[in-house]
This record gives sequence, C-alpha cells and structure tokens, in this order.
Amino acid sequence: MVSSMSPFSVSAFRHLFGAQITSLVGTGLTTVALSLLAFDLAGEDAGLVLGSVLALKMVAYLLIAPVAGGIAHRVPRRAWLVG
Repeated sequence: MVSSMSPFSVSAFRHLFGAQITSLVGTGLTTVALSLLAFDLAGEDAGLVLGSVLALKMVAYLLIAPVAGGIAHRVPRRAWLVG
C-alpha cells in the first residue's frame, strides 16, 4: 500500500496556501468595496461608473502583468517566497 503525503504537512506549502487565500479574499473585498463606492457616489449612474472602474482595473492587470513577469524572472526566486 502506498502512503500519500498531504501537501499541508509541508510548512512552506501551508504558508504559500495561506498567503494565496489572503490575497484572493483581499481582491474580492476590493471589488465589493469599489461596487459600494460607485453606488454611493454615482447614484443612478452606478452601473456605468462601476463598469468603467472594473474595466480600468482589468486593463491595469493586463498592462502590469507582463512587466511584473519580466521583473520576476530577473529577481532571485528566494526573494519571492513567502516565509
């Protein structure tokens, strides 16, 4: 019988997993906060404002991701690790 090793038994994986979950929750809460702010500031034009803000957010991701990827390849891997 082959024993299976749980990824959560590795400390580095637990740290990475926790950091990823924290990041995803923060990103989700930011989207909700932007939605509430658009509704509060724009009133009945909230749909247009929210659509514009979320489109700009996605454009920023698309423009920053290639640059960040290029930088990540030049920086030592150990500098990017959590813990």
